[in-house]
Amino acid sequence: MVQRTSSAQWNGTLKDGAGTMTLGSGAYTGPYTFASRFESGPGTNPEELVGAAHAGCYSMFLSALLTTAGFKPTSIRTTATVHVGEGPTINLIELVTEAQVPGLTADKFAEHAEAAKKGCPVSKALAGPEIRLNAKLLA
Repeated sequence: MVQRTSSAQWNGTLKDGAGTMTLGSGAYTGPYTFASRFESGPGTNPEELVGAAHAGCYSMFLSALLTTAGFKPTSIRTTATVHVGEGPTINLIELVTEAQVPGLTADKFAEHAEAAKKGCPVSKALAGPEIRLNAKLLA
């Protein structure tokens, strides 16, 4: 099977330090700090990258399920909001997806959307926190 590797470097103390996260593909390298993770400072954070990974995985998996069921999705757009609570702990991930799928009913879309939430590899990896889904079929 395929393996994917990313890395992070952190320098200094928790609040005064800074770091860089890099995707193994080289497609992204970016800074992160205490402020970018727990406040509203510039840079990214691990939770934002988890959200991007989850949204991307979910959209692709939903497309796969729909295609297997005989539909041809025109577009699927998913946003993942990662909630960080005390601890810190990721205690909730909200997925909001909107899709254009010709010939698909809202009820069948809801079934496939729920199946994708349960079956996408990132959802499975993140099974600890509650994952909520709001799925909307666009005309």
